[in-house]
Amino acid sequence: MPQNDPVPYAPTYETLEDGESQTNREMQETFQEILDITAKDEGRAVRSVHAKSHGILTGRVDILPDLPPEYAQGMFARPGSHAALARVSTNPGDILHDSIGLPRGMALKILDVAGDRLPGSEDSHVQDFLMINAPTFNAADGADFLRNLKLLAKTTDRAEWAKRGLAAVLRGAEKLVEATGHESALLQSMGGAANVHPLGETYFTATAYRYGDYMAKFSLAPVSDSLTALTGEIVDTAGRPDALREEVASAMQKGDGVWELRVQLCHDIAAMPIEDATVEWDEEQSPYVPVARFTVPAQTGWSEARAHRVDDCMRFSPWNGLAAFQPIGRINRIRQDSYDQSANFRSRVNGCPMHEPSAAELDALG
Repeated sequence: MPQNDPVPYAPTYETLEDGESQTNREMQETFQEILDITAKDEGRAVRSVHAKSHGILTGRVDILPDLPPEYAQGMFARPGSHAALARVSTNPGDILHDSIGLPRGMALKILDVAGDRLPGSEDSHVQDFLMINAPTFNAADGADFLRNLKLLAKTTDRAEWAKRGLAAVLRGAEKLVEATGHESALLQSMGGAANVHPLGETYFTATAYRYGDYMAKFSLAPVSDSLTALTGEIVDTAGRPDALREEVASAMQKGDGVWELRVQLCHDIAAMPIEDATVEWDEEQSPYVPVARFTVPAQTGWSEARAHRVDDCMRFSPWNGLAAFQPIGRINRIRQDSYDQSANFRSRVNGCPMHEPSAAELDALG
């Protein structure tokens, strides 16, 4: 349990790294390279990262009652129910065969959220949370992030058969690393991740956010039996380029799924740093505490119609939300312009303006 009070938020905890502006410019150049290549290959613009969706899920987020004061912050200050949308994905910017093992992602969009908005999202009414199935990020700073992105860009548009062979080699290398009690985020991000069922995974923001008066990380954890039964399940992708879509659709047609949205408060700024997202915050020092539940009723978990409306015409960004949940730390700062760049490119090339959905539109998704 926490040994001290949560650390109050202060802007002074963020510190610019040397050359951050130059890194940001190079990040945008590299993202543009990926966007141009994949748009040519696909005949339409796709996201620069997390291009392939495996699940499009609609449901509701119910804020839990009687939260302690330190957790009753921002939209969680009072109970309520909100329509919500989740997009399940993997991290590359190109559309690949599912036999290539990659980290999973889940982006959660919560509708009709009231409060002061972050700059650039004043016309929006939603709160976005972007998460991956790992508690830490694979880059300590902007320079590391840029190096990893450039490596990813070099593999974009390469022969898929070679990527699939490389993925098998990387998975073997990852198992050797894990045998020593460690994991390699880089090996996993390049295709060495286990091909686990995405609905059984726990997702994390990995980076820090302001949490009203405090600072925190977020997590989305499966809690219904229908989902926890899938935790750790390896998906058979042999001869199935879209195996993950098939598995998500099948699982969601069988029954409801429930996740808990959890918050981990920063209790020690030295042990739980804001600027280095590769450091895992100790859950014994600060456990993840549920603040809401995301419930998805039985439905079609993925379809071409759903994917078109969400993948082509909607955006998800850590910076699309309330000022109470401002993303903090260098990785979040660098991502801001790149997410805008990707959304604007898709809107221009596809001729489909980005927009936020209404609850009625979520109900109408095919």
